[in-house]
Amino acid sequence: MKKPVLVILAAGMGSRYGGLKQIDTVGNNGESIIDFSIYDAHEAGFEKVVLIIRKEHEEAFKQCLTDKVSKHMEVEFAYQDINDVPSGITVPEGREKPWGTTHALLACKNLDAPFAICNADDYYGKDSFKVIYDFLSNEVSDDNYGMVGYLCNNTLTDNGTVTRGVCEKEDGYLTKIVEIQKIARNDQGKPIFEENGEWKPLSEDAVVSMNFWGFTPKILKDCQEIFDDFIRKGIEENPMKCEHVLPTAVGQLVKEGKCKVKVMSSADHWFGVTYKEDKPGVVQKLQECKDKGLYPFDLWK
Repeated sequence: MKKPVLVILAAGMGSRYGGLKQIDTVGNNGESIIDFSIYDAHEAGFEKVVLIIRKEHEEAFKQCLTDKVSKHMEVEFAYQDINDVPSGITVPEGREKPWGTTHALLACKNLDAPFAICNADDYYGKDSFKVIYDFLSNEVSDDNYGMVGYLCNNTLTDNGTVTRGVCEKEDGYLTKIVEIQKIARNDQGKPIFEENGEWKPLSEDAVVSMNFWGFTPKILKDCQEIFDDFIRKGIEENPMKCEHVLPTAVGQLVKEGKCKVKVMSSADHWFGVTYKEDKPGVVQKLQECKDKGLYPFDLWK
């Protein structure tokens, strides 16, 4: 089996954040969250990273990230292109929003090794990368995928609502995943979600997907079929905003019995930057990590 590869979703527009948050500085030596993720992945054993970006952002990624990282890791770019759609589909005039993370994954058509995929703007922690690397090295197969799950209460922000894939599992394997778009905290700090205009409680112990998956290249064929079916309907129903996301794709594959998904947990705490207001807290937490000796001052020296 070929060595596992790390794939990072970094083509989002950052509309809620107000800028290109994937490479926004959060570390005291000019690092972005993605720097820390690649560093942790390298320590876990990964030797290659594929960054899914928009073509127009390539130079910015080179200057801020990959010129440093490429001395330690093999780096490739894959490009999510809004015009990369099935034949017969016309992209609506004025549409700028990408087609979602399922479509983003399809930019990696040349993957030929088991791979982990995660978000650029989420800090997953060292243990999470060790867990997924071990899974990809020893357990993954074309019908046995994996995910690192987090407790919902540990993945919320105080600065607005978030979208999470809420999971159900049995005997350690995913049975169902539902993408909930508006999850927040109530006045007591407990998780709640909006449904049909009404706010309802959500278990603090609910396991959620933070888009940290372990796959084989077979997922590309499966997701291509799912996306092709989706976009033909979506382009009619919501042409400017429709998108398809990985948790929904994986949930469909599980429901149809095409794969199993092992749900793994990590000892680490997640944190990330959904909103600009989240940044000071992330800066503080990463500085604490450096103060504890978990990271050197210069990650890529």
